[in-house]
Amino acid sequence: MPDGAGKAEPPATTAAPPSANAPVTPSTEASCLSALAAVPGNRVAAATPGPQDSDPACRVSEPVRVEALAIRGQGGPAVVTFAPPPLLSCAMARTLADWLDRSLQPLARGHFERDLVALRVGGGHECRRRNRASTGPVSEHATGQALDIFAIKLRTGGDAVEVVVEKPQGLAQNRFLDAVRQSACGAFMTTLGPGSDAAHANHLHVDIQERRSRASRFCQ
Repeated sequence: MPDGAGKAEPPATTAAPPSANAPVTPSTEASCLSALAAVPGNRVAAATPGPQDSDPACRVSEPVRVEALAIRGQGGPAVVTFAPPPLLSCAMARTLADWLDRSLQPLARGHFERDLVALRVGGGHECRRRNRASTGPVSEHATGQALDIFAIKLRTGGDAVEVVVEKPQGLAQNRFLDAVRQSACGAFMTTLGPGSDAAHANHLHVDIQERRSRASRFCQ
């Protein structure tokens, strides 16, 4: 099993940030970081995996540290911050940026009339096998192609609420998380969350694992 597993989205209310989320190909990979960095509000910088991650199977293509990504807020341009800032491949960061702006922010507005402001995350780059097993295929986390999302923070003015993936509070948060998960299934190649297996009981795992066809996605 891979390591990673609504409501209509309301129209955006402000102009979109400049696009930096086109699929990365060999001819454009070198410009991925510069494209992300050029978007006002994005706080993304080149990063270096630790020496303990020198295994060739754990190589990250154009590693970046993601502190914040730009979205269209209700009152104008806004940003989503990450706690803690994950190390990802640049291609994963671009896919993530596109999903936050085009799907997750509109869902937050549609369900709660609040702006998305932060994600509590874990499991960016980590040199390990799937589900932390001692044998078997290398995890997509090992190549920086995956991210685990534990909670989503929303805000209106000074009023903030955190939707925890493992323990949503009430029907409204449950419906919101169902919609978030469904949107992730369209944006990423793999989406796994609570109910898929014990390893993903407390978070939403998304990744961009390469497959024979982009139509071949794993959503659970």
